[in-house]
Amino acid sequence: MKKLIIAAAILAISLASAAQSPEVIKAGDILDRVSAKTKSYTSIKAEFSFTMENLQIQESDTYEGSILIKGNKYKASVMGADTYFDGKTMWMHLKDANEVNISDADMMDDESLDPASIFTIYEKDFRYMHAGETKINGKVADIIDLFPEARDKSFSRIKLFIYRDNLHFAKIIQIGKDGNNYIIDIKKMETNILADDTMFVFDSTKHPGVEVIDLR
Repeated sequence: MKKLIIAAAILAISLASAAQSPEVIKAGDILDRVSAKTKSYTSIKAEFSFTMENLQIQESDTYEGSILIKGNKYKASVMGADTYFDGKTMWMHLKDANEVNISDADMMDDESLDPASIFTIYEKDFRYMHAGETKINGKVADIIDLFPEARDKSFSRIKLFIYRDNLHFAKIIQIGKDGNNYIIDIKKMETNILADDTMFVFDSTKHPGVEVIDLR
């Protein structure tokens, strides 16, 4: 029992030391500045490419997309679907099928990258550390690794690439434990875009004949 207590004490000291490592402190400082700047925006509009990468079979598929975010509301367009979220209800409009699926916020998959929190994902349930720097589009970007506190997640970490000059996201990579990775490359980002709340609600009157499937 005494050895067990000593071992636990050593482990606690080691974890405390790791938490104060230069890499962790640097990452925390960068993320604090990113958070303050992001929250100062009334809205964020971004154009991006979304890549699904399967390392086991060495295949990948890339799609172009866009997103408009205002607080916890968003409208995202990618892979032939428009997704509207007003903070409570989500509408997924499958354009080719002329079908819209309606669900509540608590039905959303917490394993996937949530568009509404994509620029603030690091604020809870993750440990972080600075993992170096690189150049993207000729500009220096800091790399920060996020590690989920919950070990039952399907991914091992999320890599954030943040431009040093303006603290905007350049790229986000979710690394799956099964070899499936999801990559978001931010191609263009605008802030403080005028956005009425109606933009985040699906209007069936603008889509004649749409089939409504209510999953709530």
